[in-house]
Amino acid sequence: MKSIYLAGFDVFRPDAREWGDTLKDLCSKYGFKGLYPLDNEAPRSLAGPELALWIYRANVGLIHEADMVAANVNAFRGAEPDSGTVFEVGYATALGKPVWVYTDDARPLVKQVAAIRAPGSPVYTDTQGYTVEDFGLNLNLMVACSAQVVIGSIEDCLSEMAEHA
Repeated sequence: MKSIYLAGFDVFRPDAREWGDTLKDLCSKYGFKGLYPLDNEAPRSLAGPELALWIYRANVGLIHEADMVAANVNAFRGAEPDSGTVFEVGYATALGKPVWVYTDDARPLVKQVAAIRAPGSPVYTDTQGYTVEDFGLNLNLMVACSAQVVIGSIEDCLSEMAEHA
């Protein structure tokens, strides 16, 4: 049975452990073993930077253990995906693991942020003057070009992963 590392900001939900069980049950439904970051139990003696380092190492270990990754890249605390999740996507990609990402927003990036285009200019910029990439992609090109993008839920993602596993 192939295993999937379940990346995403879901670990910050108030019901994160219960949601993790739901995610792992969905993985089983599609013939996978789900590996959820909160499956790891940190030693109670750790706190602060030592705890953060322990969590980092444990999550990286789960990515190494997994056959593939499914990542929730919906917007989190702003217009972009969670930075930790994006790191995990990049790390898994660097290891050569298949990565699938899911989001419920199919709109191109220029429609997801307050982007304007000056008359006669081909370039969109945000309210701070930074360029907003306009490749017709709904995610930053580094994610969109390195992963299989699924528009929908985790279950939609798992269903597509099962079709291609």
